[in-house]
Amino acid sequence: MKSKRATASVDMAVVDVWQREVGEFSNRIFANRIAASQDLVLRLDISKRLENDQDRVDSARFNADGNLLVYGGLADKRIQIWDWEAGIAKLTFESGHVYINNFFVAKIMPNTDDRSLITCAADGQVRHAQISEPSVKTRMVAKYMAGAYDLAVEPGSPHILYSGGEDGVVKQIDLRTVAATDIFHCQPIDDRRLHCRVIPLYHIAVDPRNSNLFAVAGLDKYTRLYDIRKSKRDGSTNFGRPIDHFHSPHLIGVTGLAFSDQSELLVSYSDNSIYLFTRDMGLGHDPVPSSLFSAHSEASENAIPQVYKGLANCERVKGVSFFGPKSDYAVIGSDYGRIFIWKKKT
Repeated sequence: MKSKRATASVDMAVVDVWQREVGEFSNRIFANRIAASQDLVLRLDISKRLENDQDRVDSARFNADGNLLVYGGLADKRIQIWDWEAGIAKLTFESGHVYINNFFVAKIMPNTDDRSLITCAADGQVRHAQISEPSVKTRMVAKYMAGAYDLAVEPGSPHILYSGGEDGVVKQIDLRTVAATDIFHCQPIDDRRLHCRVIPLYHIAVDPRNSNLFAVAGLDKYTRLYDIRKSKRDGSTNFGRPIDHFHSPHLIGVTGLAFSDQSELLVSYSDNSIYLFTRDMGLGHDPVPSSLFSAHSEASENAIPQVYKGLANCERVKGVSFFGPKSDYAVIGSDYGRIFIWKKKT
């Protein structure tokens, strides 16, 4: 997206204001159009710098209302919750993670009055923090043999989430219970180049339109879509199969994964670009490697994924997301500290 404000976009904003004033737009429609306007996106800039004593911030997430920012860093394994607009750290507490090289995710659970927080890190722990100011109680709710890289919260649920780790295990966590449930081990699809029995997982996301569906991705080239209703719960190798697979030829190693509000999948690949997949672009529940190229070549023009290019994309874990009331823009961070924003349909 160009950094210069487009005159046509400004003119359209003026027309939208006029249509609202004469009653052609309701306040809700007007708010959605403004929130999705290119003029607004082109005016995005640094609003506030939050100073802290962490040598690195590894995770930063807003709460559901957007008024609080929670982040964790490497320096002393602490979690901080900020009133970002006021520039004040409202709460700082020990996460309970052991010495780690990377702190991957810290999220505030929805519908908990911002008092329930979940974290995961390279020590393999998934931890839950219950905030009852001025005290905070933390406990381990899941443990991986290697790093626990990502968490996905069931939309709107204050209790249910999923996690994925470097040992290839996907767990379902209910914060009301003592222990997590191993759902399955993610296994390769006859890909001899990986030389491993399980796929190290670095990303997991739940479909906001259907909380029974979730996607995982990691070291190999596939993003796998699962239906929790069809998965076996014993963590055995005879696990419930994915209902669909997504990938683009020649690419391997997913660095970011996110669902849109329309159930589209935004996937970034190591040393390459970012791809937007719709459900009709899947390869099915049992893709055969020898037929992948023919499967893609037979796809219609409408089934070709949107591609976003022009950024450095090598790091294994990177945030990708959507922006706008209808997921109108694709957003991703780069290896050099820049944020890239594309109009989803360009």
